[in-house]
Amino acid sequence: GKYVFGICNGFQILCEAGLLPGALMRNAGLHFVCKHVNLRVENENTPFTSSYDNGRVLSIPIAHAEGNYACDDATFNSLEENGQIVFRYSDENGEITDEANPNGARSSIAGICNQDRNVLGMMPHLARMTAAGCSARWRLRSRESLSCNKKARELCSSRAKPFVSKGV
Repeated sequence: GKYVFGICNGFQILCEAGLLPGALMRNAGLHFVCKHVNLRVENENTPFTSSYDNGRVLSIPIAHAEGNYACDDATFNSLEENGQIVFRYSDENGEITDEANPNGARSSIAGICNQDRNVLGMMPHLARMTAAGCSARWRLRSRESLSCNKKARELCSSRAKPFVSKGV
């Protein structure tokens, strides 16, 4: 019943612990990738994304060598059917393209949740948007994305309010 939010290695741990389905594999190019990417919100019906509309594009940094989300066909179909895909890599217009997928993740998946929507795992690093060394332009570009980070902090604190689903 508690909220759990795993970023990057935390996402890997959630998958390895069986709290989320699938696995994170080496990036398709076998290289460490560190850059800013765009994510399209796929599911606004989670406590972590309820302040966004589906299709909203967020700009968030990544830094990983093992961010390639993988799962079998049955798991993928279940994720799709249950609305568990929360974020996908996209271009700045929200189009899902091979070029926008930085690591080869299946169907450009950048983040998923469990069926109860209280566990979220995502590869992009929300925490890197608050670093003091970030340029003002980068922080401005990421300001909207920070509300997801703020929401996660609130949910994971003891003062979290219960989430009321908008319906699936």
